[in-house]
Amino acid sequence: MVKYKDYYQTLGVPRNAADKDIKASYRKLARQYHPDQNKGDKASEEKFKELSEAYEVLKDPEKRRRYDQLGSNWKSGDQFRPPPDYSGFQFDFGDMSGFGKGSPFSDFFESVFGQSFGAGGTVSQGQRPGAQGAASAAAHRGQRPGAASSGRSPLDQEAEIELTLEEVAKGTTRTLQISGQGVKSKTLEVKIPPGVRQGSKIRVPGEGAKSPVSAQAGDLYLKVKVKAHAEFSIEGDNLICTVNLTPAQAVIGSEASVPTLDGPVKIRIPAGTQSGRMLRLKGRGLPKLKESAPGDILVRTKIMIPTELSDREKELYGELLKLENDHNHSK
Repeated sequence: MVKYKDYYQTLGVPRNAADKDIKASYRKLARQYHPDQNKGDKASEEKFKELSEAYEVLKDPEKRRRYDQLGSNWKSGDQFRPPPDYSGFQFDFGDMSGFGKGSPFSDFFESVFGQSFGAGGTVSQGQRPGAQGAASAAAHRGQRPGAASSGRSPLDQEAEIELTLEEVAKGTTRTLQISGQGVKSKTLEVKIPPGVRQGSKIRVPGEGAKSPVSAQAGDLYLKVKVKAHAEFSIEGDNLICTVNLTPAQAVIGSEASVPTLDGPVKIRIPAGTQSGRMLRLKGRGLPKLKESAPGDILVRTKIMIPTELSDREKELYGELLKLENDHNHSK
């Protein structure tokens, strides 16, 4: 096991330090210990190398996240036993290989998330970690591990759960299989409330790592990742889609079919619509966790120029062009 190196201590910053503070501290210390300023001083040279190593990790958000999870073994994902004052530890389901049987967290679990769409449901808020019965999840806005105000236990664990846009909008239920060394396999039903967002965290009380010296258990946090959708992009609470129009539809005005999460609907295209105009379907966007009006669907118009025309269509476009030229010459 690699010896633990506290990169925050090396740079003289707290664990919840902002990027700009990390950068400022590194620059100050790097100037002080740079080999050009301390020729022949082996201790300064070694210190400069330590500073560079620490900054290389903490300046990069992804490397910093992995370091906060796995400490000095962040590169390989090897097991890491946090020191007594380490204020947070998370587990990423993306790499199970680092948690050998000797790890203090080896009695944790493997999880498999069911992908089938389930019935939507709301989730009781503020449930205590010791609550019994079916695993009831609460939407939780998490902070970076190690932040002083996060209130997270070292036994808490985190994993990613991928949801479709429809599941985000309507809510769903996922089946979670939990097993581990010396632990009887069990199944949890985790309810995902409607209105979660990318990066939201769903808290499953009491299903984190087990303490090796007591019966205490941490919580499991499921971090939401929203799958890309074929028709919609997300902007806050709004959904954005595109409707293709012919020149005639845009000039004269017409009806067009646009998608919603409940199926296609017809909208009126005003006469003289320009390409790129936004039309709004109010209240058809994403719901919110708190009781308030949902977002909208914003429909971006795109005028498509036909490339294959019948003889009659060519004739009509020719007549239109002649009319336009006559109109321009009369001005």
